[in-house]
Amino acid sequence: MNDPSLQRRFRAADSAIFRELDGEAIVLHLDTGIYFGLDPVGTLIWRSLARRESVGHIVGSVVGGYDVDEAQARVDVERLIDQLVAKGLVVADDDER
Repeated sequence: MNDPSLQRRFRAADSAIFRELDGEAIVLHLDTGIYFGLDPVGTLIWRSLARRESVGHIVGSVVGGYDVDEAQARVDVERLIDQLVAKGLVVADDDER
């Protein structure tokens, strides 16, 4: 995992709130009213983002928890993060650990 993109970290935007019910969740941007529904995999990814885990670590969590290979998990994780960033629900975390 020497790919620098796997070391990137993201976090919830300050105006985003997260609510979970029965393994699925909704993220709401309080300023814009934009919301995003998450299935169980998306919820796992959101929780990982909230812990400011690296993209590579999140991919590993998805592979470990679901029947998916690493390449597909990476595509799915990056796609969801891109969608959340585009909606202003997630921002890049400048506090690299």
